[in-house]
Order: sequence, then C-alpha cells, then structure tokens
Amino acid sequence: MINVKLPKRLDPVKSAQKLSSYEGIYVAKDMLRLNDMVDSILSDVSVKVEFAKDAQSLTYFQGTLAVQVMLVCQRCNQPYPHDVDIEFCFSPVQGSEQDETLPDAYEPVEVDDHGEVDLFQVLEDEVILALPIVALHAEEDCSVKAQDMSFGKIEPEPERKNPFAVLKELKRD
Repeated sequence: MINVKLPKRLDPVKSAQKLSSYEGIYVAKDMLRLNDMVDSILSDVSVKVEFAKDAQSLTYFQGTLAVQVMLVCQRCNQPYPHDVDIEFCFSPVQGSEQDETLPDAYEPVEVDDHGEVDLFQVLEDEVILALPIVALHAEEDCSVKAQDMSFGKIEPEPERKNPFAVLKELKRD
C-alpha cells in the first residue's frame, strides 16, 4: 500500500483495473455534516481502501476507516470519547438498475455521469451511520447511576365510576 493523500473523487472502475490501493487520511474539519452531529472530532479519519474486480468481473472497493469523536452522554450531559471503526465493501452502480443483481456482499454506491464516486462523501456517510442512536457512557463510567434515575413511586390511579353504569340501570327497567 502506498501512503498518499486520499482523493475526494475517483473512478472506481479505472482504479479497479489498476488494482489501486490507498492508505491515508481525510481531514476531520472538512467533514461538516459529521462536525454538526458530534461534540467534536478528536482525530483525522484514517482510511485504507482497495479497488479490485471479483470473479464475476464486478468492480468493488473495500477497506476500513477509523476516527475518534467526542459525543455528549444523554444521561449525564457530559462529553465522552467514542471510537468509530468501520469495515466497508461497496460496488459502484449507475442509477438503480443494477441494485437487484448485486450480490449481498456489496453495498451499492451510485456513480455520477462521469463514472466517478465521491469517496469523501460516501465515507462521511458511513461514519455518520455508525454513530450510536443514543449516545450513552458505559453505565459504570457515567456520573448518573441507576438509583439517581428513579424519581419516586407512581401512585395508582384512583378508581373512577363507570360512565356507562347509568345505561346499565336503564336496561334493567
């Protein structure tokens, strides 16, 4: 693998023909959507990606990415570091016509009119999807304990008269 500055856009078919592989980083401050979703990004996004063709001559690219972000715990409102480590495997498709024939091992990624993929955006999407739905510390690390989350006992609802009891009396008459 060659350690290079990763391109933001590339042609996956040409890269697969050359059996290209890249190892490098994307600058975290450029990921604006990710910046909006987390408290802060603690490291640059390190990426390893390899392009190839499989036995069916389908173009694909696979790899890993890692980044450390700071999330805010929804229990105690304190920031905590969270590591995001992802393995991905994509196959480029033009529109949605090839989505049905694509093997399950590959996630489809749409190419533009020039046959290029916005790798930067695809990987930013993967990081966003890998974030937890509800950010929480591990319970033993959180400053709010289980006994602090209890707010007293709920009293039982007082029993009310049945509003249809009057109709029952009419039926008897």
